[in-house]
Amino acid sequence: MKTPQTSFWRRVCTVPHTYVLLVILVILAAGLTYLIPAGEFSRAKDVASGKTLIVPGSYHQVAAKPLGLLEIPVVLFKGLVDASDIIFFVFVVAGAFEIITHTNMINAFTGRLALVLRGREAWVVPIFLSVFSIGGFTMGMSAEVLVFVPIGIIMARSLGYDVVTGTAMVVLGAGVGYTAGLMNPFSVGIAQAIAQLPLFSGMWLRVLMLVVLLLVTSAYILRYANRVKADPSRSVVAGVPDLVTDFDQKDAALPELKPFHFGVLAVVVAGFALLFWGVSAKNWWINEMAATFMMIGVFSGFVAGYGPSKVANCFVAGARSVTFGALIIGFARAIFVVMQDAKIVDTIVNNLAVWVSVLPHTVQLLGMYVVQTIVSLIIGSSSGQAVVTMPIMVPLSDLLGISRQTAVLIFQCPDGFTNSILPTSAATMGALSVAKIPFERWFKFMLPLELIWLLIGALFAVLASMIGYQ
Repeated sequence: MKTPQTSFWRRVCTVPHTYVLLVILVILAAGLTYLIPAGEFSRAKDVASGKTLIVPGSYHQVAAKPLGLLEIPVVLFKGLVDASDIIFFVFVVAGAFEIITHTNMINAFTGRLALVLRGREAWVVPIFLSVFSIGGFTMGMSAEVLVFVPIGIIMARSLGYDVVTGTAMVVLGAGVGYTAGLMNPFSVGIAQAIAQLPLFSGMWLRVLMLVVLLLVTSAYILRYANRVKADPSRSVVAGVPDLVTDFDQKDAALPELKPFHFGVLAVVVAGFALLFWGVSAKNWWINEMAATFMMIGVFSGFVAGYGPSKVANCFVAGARSVTFGALIIGFARAIFVVMQDAKIVDTIVNNLAVWVSVLPHTVQLLGMYVVQTIVSLIIGSSSGQAVVTMPIMVPLSDLLGISRQTAVLIFQCPDGFTNSILPTSAATMGALSVAKIPFERWFKFMLPLELIWLLIGALFAVLASMIGYQ
């Protein structure tokens, strides 16, 4: 029989609820507002990039605004409001996909595709990664990727893999493409404009990095997927309620393929084509994307013969199923809201830049890489990070004899890599909420790959410096 003391320590050592973890992080961020002086840079409009950038050397301290303990509930609510567009987008996507899934169209087609791919499952992961990397390195696909997560999950399950594999081969595909940033306007584009480099120049090295990342990520996911397929208990989400980890289409009867399934498929394909056109040609964002996806779901239900009430019931059921994950996005956003409102973000960036400048010359390049990694953990937005750090890192790279193209590479790698593991990343948290994967389980899956990615980025930065990358 276990003693009360043993039970106590087991409770203490158990990983807390995700909401509890996020509130702890908000409290820690609030504590930093008492330890880190408030300060800010002066900012001015830059003609080349069209962005409002910081003025290097203009950092100055301002009146401190530490966060009181009683203000934490207010900040948590502000985080929910600040992330409301992504939160409601998740609700809409989940509701629309519940309608589509209820028609059995996806199961009917993916089940048959899985039978065709039986014995060639190893091709599915690299193909998915490669396809979604295109969205990442062209239009900077990030939050948009969550609409494809259910398709990845259904395909993975039909091949005997778990929900994490299905989510990873969609989310990480877009992630490595975003990081390589061949033509990504939100990271490389803005950073090169600030560095006064030709837009999307130096692409050859980024293509090489993309290939390496796709190969390494494919190998990592396949190793995990095959291990879980052989023993479902080894899945990082084993034991999580409502998650099936060992589903295999061959063990279940395939849904009958009916004429209306082709109609639903046509609606979905036309809807996604409209989404791609709108995002790439018309700069659509959350409002337009949510409206389009809502129409895809409603029209799919009508084509399947559902009445308005059945469509509404399916939509509500889908939205209800992701409430837990969707609200996490707002709680996570509160962490940055605390630091932003207390004006300690610029202080952190300024002190990190000063630290790099006094490092020995031989390690200054890696020092810049470490700084960008730390900043990427604080500022989740690529464009936001670029306008804050690049005006500092560009003149610093000139002073150190490091090419500006290398400085952009040093910025883009940590920025892209960390987005896939940060609880403050709206794209990652949105995808996890749709997949119903607890963040701490995803973190366990991602941490080794994250370290491998960061090492690859550091090696490419050193290579770029050695060859005088231009």
